[in-house]
Formats: sequence, structure tokens, C-alpha cells
Amino acid sequence: MRLSDVLSNPPKDELVQIEGFLGEKNLRHGKQKKINVGRISLPFFCNFCGNVHSFLSDETLFCIGVNESTVSIDSVVACARCGNSAVPAWFLVTSDEDIFSRYPNVKILKYSYKLSDSVSLSVERYGGLTDMLNKAQLAYAEKLGAGSAIYLRKILEIITYTTAEVVDVRTRGKNNHRRPFKVVLEEVDQKQNIIPREFSENRYKLFEELSNVIHCDSDEQLALQKYPALKRLVIGVIENIKNHQEFDDAINDLGWNGEGEI
Repeated sequence: MRLSDVLSNPPKDELVQIEGFLGEKNLRHGKQKKINVGRISLPFFCNFCGNVHSFLSDETLFCIGVNESTVSIDSVVACARCGNSAVPAWFLVTSDEDIFSRYPNVKILKYSYKLSDSVSLSVERYGGLTDMLNKAQLAYAEKLGAGSAIYLRKILEIITYTTAEVVDVRTRGKNNHRRPFKVVLEEVDQKQNIIPREFSENRYKLFEELSNVIHCDSDEQLALQKYPALKRLVIGVIENIKNHQEFDDAINDLGWNGEGEI
């Protein structure tokens, strides 16, 4: 396995043995070296192509020494189809012992992407929510558990309050004070079923988990561990609403409109 294989996949906690890429001579901290480790391939949504494609780096990458066990990798990946979209990608790679050995065991310690208006992290486009999903993922990449949860909770709030307006659920009570989110969510879900049935009985638990992370009731490491599952559930809510809209559009296109007879 080469270093490009590690950089092309989601980071894992386990160390992976790869072919040596630095030679036997140590790269002092701050010193730069060109390395040939194969092309990095990362999936992004290209706005020019309107689809998800592999974004590829050049064969030659730039490596900067940090210490005997850690190096920084700088690269730029571009859409393999149109070449018009590009993303600067940075990785901090560490080893359990000497990263300059012939077959080091390595893992990604940290990574970061700089997205432009022409590139999205999301596998699918989610309208106005895509930008927040991107920001949640970038915060997660920076190991900001609470930061990533803020965006996920905001998405859930936007979905709930927007749907509340459509289905005539009050969001304000006496003296124009905002009603408890738990109450609004329950009434909205009862009318529109925005929460997937798999966890509809615990519809408020998702919001509660996100709030606990934000308010530091759980530590950052635990928040980062929970993030992938929390993101899947939030996307499940988005998809559930999209499916409702697609079904409504299909019914309207067929002219059924709940009339019962044709």
C-alpha cells in the first residue's frame, strides 16, 4: 500500500503499513521535499459537472517535516472529468515510530479541505442545507466536535420551523415567546412525519444529543465519535422530507390529488 491509498480514504484510528516515501534521511522540521506516492483521489460534488466525481492530485506531492514521526502533506486535487474545479487538501500524517523507515505504520492525524463555490462535500445536493452540511463536515475534519454539532442542530431547527409554517403549527406562544422546540417538533411530526419512522418514537432525542454536545455536557472526543451517526440521522430527516415532496410531485403529475376516483 502506498501513502496515496491512505490519503484517498476516510481517516481511521488504526495504523496502516505502507511503502516508505521519504528515504532514510530525516526531513527536519520546516524543511520541504517532493514525494512520489501516487495520486490522491477524493470524491467531491463538482458544480460545473453537476455530479460527484473523483478529484485527483498530481503524482508529485509536497511534504514538510514536523518531527521524526510526523509530516505535513500539501496537495491540490482537481475534478478528473472537467478539470475546472480544484480543492487544496492538507494532511497531517503520523507514525507509531520512525516515519522515515522503509515500511512505516501511519495514519491521518488531521486533514483539511478548502472548498470553493464550485465544489461541495455532499454526495447529493440538499438545496440551501448543503452549505451547512459542508461546514459541519469541515468542522469535524478540524476535530471540532461541538462546532460540527452546531451546524447539524441548526439544520434540524430550520427543517422543523420551516415545516411548521407550512402545516400551520404555532412556533410562538403567549407574549410572542418561542414555544419549546420539543413541543413544536412533536406537533410538526404528527402532521407531516418529518422524522423517519425508524426513530420517530425518540424524535426529540436527536436534538437532545446535539444540544448536549454543544453545551459541553459531553467531551470533544466523545462528540467526534458520535458525529458520523448524528450526521446520518440528520441527513435521514432531510431525505425523508425530500421523499415526501417527490411523492407529492408525482401524485400531482398524475392528477390524482386525493380525489379517489378517476
